[in-house]
Amino acid sequence: MYCTAVCPYCVRAEQLLKRKGVAEIEKVRVDLEPDRRQEMMDRTGRRTVPQIYIGDFHVGGCDDLFELESDGRLNGLLAA
Repeated sequence: MYCTAVCPYCVRAEQLLKRKGVAEIEKVRVDLEPDRRQEMMDRTGRRTVPQIYIGDFHVGGCDDLFELESDGRLNGLLAA
């Protein structure tokens, strides 16, 4: 997950993933590593954080993650 320390959406996304049983989240802190922000934008086509990957699947941002949860599709992605 590409994130920053002060982003409330990053915190919400991380909280949801932890509630779903995700024990370890690999965080790329673009506020500490500015070059990684360009990497994030190149990979995702987006400028905002968080940008979340589950495996190789680009989920998108926090709203996208919560949409997957409300649609009942998040469990399947996490199980794969």
